[in-house]
Amino acid sequence: MSVLVEEILSNVKPADAPAAKPSARDFQSDQDVRWCPGCGDYSILAQTQRILPDLNIPREKMVFISGIGCSSRFPYYMETYGFHGIHGRATAIASGLKMARPDLSIWVITGDGDGLSIGGNHMIHLMRRNIDVNVILFNNQIYGLTKGQYSPTSEKGKVTKSTPLGSIDYPFNPASLALGSSCTFVARSMDRDPKHMQTVLKRAAEHKGTSFVEMYQNCNVFNDGAFFTFTEKESRDENVLYLEHGKPLIFGKEKDKGIHLDGFTPTVVSLKDGKHSVSDLIVHNEKDSTLAFILANMTYQENLPRPIGIFQSLERPTYDAMMTQQIESSIEKRGKGTMEKLLNAGETWTIQ
Repeated sequence: MSVLVEEILSNVKPADAPAAKPSARDFQSDQDVRWCPGCGDYSILAQTQRILPDLNIPREKMVFISGIGCSSRFPYYMETYGFHGIHGRATAIASGLKMARPDLSIWVITGDGDGLSIGGNHMIHLMRRNIDVNVILFNNQIYGLTKGQYSPTSEKGKVTKSTPLGSIDYPFNPASLALGSSCTFVARSMDRDPKHMQTVLKRAAEHKGTSFVEMYQNCNVFNDGAFFTFTEKESRDENVLYLEHGKPLIFGKEKDKGIHLDGFTPTVVSLKDGKHSVSDLIVHNEKDSTLAFILANMTYQENLPRPIGIFQSLERPTYDAMMTQQIESSIEKRGKGTMEKLLNAGETWTIQ
């Protein structure tokens, strides 16, 4: 009997015992994940679920909002609140929800078509206002859900079902667009670099203000290999420049190349030819918005590596916080109003 009592008591927790920390599994819904086998979306979903427990935010305080596209199935797979909105309007829904419930942690899941084409105008104003939401833009440089038309980020000359002779559009550079819209946190990561993705997503979640993360995501059905130059082991080191705050911009398999600034023009220099040293290189600074533009504009430049990481992280008052403060200040001065007072205020008249 004493052994049984001891076993029972060992399983009894004090009433004030802290709740167990949630795990990634706690953020997985009971829905079957329905993306094509091999799709990069699986990795982005998994890394997002892995970082959420570290934020110490209750699941009932999280909302995932999407528009239309392959990426927009995301909310179904999250054991949180969520909206599956209409095409391009996820940012508008998120803006309204944040105004009504500033206490919520809100995530916008969108794609290069959904977020930069039909939803482009909503996107730039969300970032301009610095509303405290997190945007993950899945960029696969193609329309995947509608079976392979070119998108706003498809490269010039891209042959697709809607551009059989090759696209004559110049693509959007999402990072530069975000910076130009005064977004306070702008970053880029890749579906095939899970550790880097986790670091970037966590930083984005902790940022106060709009955070925008462009995520390179492989569509293995309609645009397979679009980013293999930057994601595959054989070519990555020579073509990717990882941005680390306070560190010089060095890359290459042997870490023997760096980025030197010639005026405002970034150039690649060798660190083993005796002509340049680490002291000649740019030192990354997340607080330097001019440098962020220079780095983002390296994206489509030939003979330059592709920057991956956090371009910019600035502090600026958020729209939602300022709105809340403005309302509270008005109530303090005028008192809490009612709908009846509002309707009967000013010049009114009665129709007989």
